[in-house]
Amino acid sequence: MTTDNFSWLHRGVSDVFPNQPDSDSMDDNLEQLCTKSNRPLRVKLGIDPTGTDLHLGHSIPFRKLRAFQDQGHTAVVIIGDFTAQIGDPTGKDKVRKQLSPEQVKENAQTYLNQLRPILDFDTPGRLEIRYNSEWLSDLDLGKIQELLATMTVQQMLAKEGFNNRYTQETPIYLHEFLYPLMQGYDSVAVDADVELGGTDQKFNIAVGRDLQKYFGKKPQFGVLLPILIGTDGEQKMSKSLNNYVGLKEDALSMYSKLEKTPDSLLQNYFELLTDLSLTDIPENPREAQKMLAVEIVAQYHGKDAALTAQKTAMDLVKQQNMANAEAVPEFSLSSVEFPAKLFYILNASGLVNSSGEGRRQIQGGSVRLEGDRISDPNFTIENSQDLDNKILQVGKKKFIRLVK
Repeated sequence: MTTDNFSWLHRGVSDVFPNQPDSDSMDDNLEQLCTKSNRPLRVKLGIDPTGTDLHLGHSIPFRKLRAFQDQGHTAVVIIGDFTAQIGDPTGKDKVRKQLSPEQVKENAQTYLNQLRPILDFDTPGRLEIRYNSEWLSDLDLGKIQELLATMTVQQMLAKEGFNNRYTQETPIYLHEFLYPLMQGYDSVAVDADVELGGTDQKFNIAVGRDLQKYFGKKPQFGVLLPILIGTDGEQKMSKSLNNYVGLKEDALSMYSKLEKTPDSLLQNYFELLTDLSLTDIPENPREAQKMLAVEIVAQYHGKDAALTAQKTAMDLVKQQNMANAEAVPEFSLSSVEFPAKLFYILNASGLVNSSGEGRRQIQGGSVRLEGDRISDPNFTIENSQDLDNKILQVGKKKFIRLVK
């Protein structure tokens, strides 16, 4: 069903498990399954509509799901309208608020609207959208008892979130133990061959494998994707931390956030959020930031809107810099011998106290020329004409207008 080049499969993936199936089937690994299967694989990805907004971190497994679609496989998107009423306890130090069916239904629709730029909704056979209330709402007490009997309390407490709460004597409610079992039963219900999820979902995906074996089905492979670090460069992307880029934000807002992506995250963002070759990333971090921002905004708003957002953002920065620079004296470049390093001009103009400090300010991301951040400490200007009437900035409050 697919090509022998599996770069599409492994790009940005943290783990594929199991590496060797615990059976005597022909499928030695996921690549073998993709190659030898005489039918499209059923690739599952579940999402609980517990809110209204998706961000770029949520997009990572859905982008991988699209890669499977493009290779001819079937994406099975599970809308957890039943499990959302419980709430995934993964990574939570307290019980999640239970939602009403009405809240879940409304959230589910806005999620699907936000996923349209990512997934192929149009090609016949490429997408199934299923709601797990189809099968979970019909489970009687006998079936629930059967599910509960497949796991021990000790196994549940091995799950990191439960273990932490148990150790800290934070309440764990019995209905929360049902969540991984119900998510696992989703894999049984839809005959999943592969399940995608974040690295924090390995326990839940493994439960799905165990339940498939219990019910006499072939166990699925798990493909784990990394958790995206937010725009602050420190913590995982989260709306509550205000370090996120929302999928339904306007083009200018998305661009303005992404063009400030920390240098340390650029390769990670290119790998996880775009299809561009990593060899095409510009060496200059500022150029890489601009390319990244245009590429991602174009995915959700189109290329023209992305380029318009870029121009608007640049104009806004220039206007702000010009306004801030009105009270700052000009610096004549007549005493500077060109070609000249930018750190030397910073020192000569008095914006910094030494050339060494100039280099450090550049490396720290505090220096901008006409609104563009300069990150290369060896940035060189060939002649004074290239700087004439331009604004050189250090930090938020120190500006100088350069003149020939």
